[in-house]
Amino acid sequence: MTEPAASAVRLNSEDAGRLMRRATYASVTVALVLIVAKLFAWGVSDSVSLLATLIDSVLDALASLINLLAVRHALSPADREHRFGHGKAEALAGLGQAAFIAGSAGFLLLESARRFANPVPLDAYGLGVAVMVFSMAATLGLLWFQRRVIRQTGSTAISADALHYRTDLLVNGSVILALWLSVKGWSGFDPLFAIAIALYILYSAWEIVRRAFDHLMDRELPDEEREQIKAIVGAHPQVRGMHDLRSRRSGIDTFIQLHLELDDELRLLRAHAISDEVEQRLQQAYPTAEIIIHIDPVSVVPDEPTPEYPPAEASEESTGLLNKLLP
Repeated sequence: MTEPAASAVRLNSEDAGRLMRRATYASVTVALVLIVAKLFAWGVSDSVSLLATLIDSVLDALASLINLLAVRHALSPADREHRFGHGKAEALAGLGQAAFIAGSAGFLLLESARRFANPVPLDAYGLGVAVMVFSMAATLGLLWFQRRVIRQTGSTAISADALHYRTDLLVNGSVILALWLSVKGWSGFDPLFAIAIALYILYSAWEIVRRAFDHLMDRELPDEEREQIKAIVGAHPQVRGMHDLRSRRSGIDTFIQLHLELDDELRLLRAHAISDEVEQRLQQAYPTAEIIIHIDPVSVVPDEPTPEYPPAEASEESTGLLNKLLP
């Protein structure tokens, strides 16, 4: 899993964008190199497990290419038609990746079933293992770089891309074991491991879909980040309280809005200055954030302010309206 965003060392938009572009170029390059190596090894050994990891690398390359294009679009500046920027292009790319991955898993399941029915002896065991070891080393190097990028940018697209390559480590290790067992005479393990890989690929696709929907549906920041925001706001000596904190992410950008409670007697200029000071403190913790602060005199704040987490269930009024509209 990715590191919690609260522990990330956030960069400004320009530096984050540069780092994200490098990560996409690196993932495409690694995927293409692995495709060539695995294609050669599969052609020599005819292992369905090697075919599985070859398909996985092809999909990694396609997904990484989609990410490259999505990141370039997501990092483009806001325009008149998209005043909040293009950050959600990352989540849309994630849904496209999930579709590719699910389709490949289905093909792999069919190929594994065919190989169960018609077992084929494997050749070139040493070459297959060498390719898998090389693949694992290249993947570890890429994951190290992606982990650094994720910690500093919180990018959804890079997180989804890294998920592919983390599964590759398990895939490549299982292929080495399958090749060894097949050489020992247990050829049935080759398609069996391929089926396990396909199921794990499907699980990876579901994880990408879940994260993409969280992004598209404007899921709140994690609780630890919300608590951090409250602590930053509450640390100002003239702030009497806050309520109605709302937050979301779009690409590398964070959007935060809240109501700030101040003393009634403060002059408007002073209240505005306090709001600016709080905003600057939040900006230090979230350099790419767009922050909106509404100032409330403390006397007008209700004893029971609007809940930060409205009930998920539909109200009786909305339920009744739906019943009228739907047959």
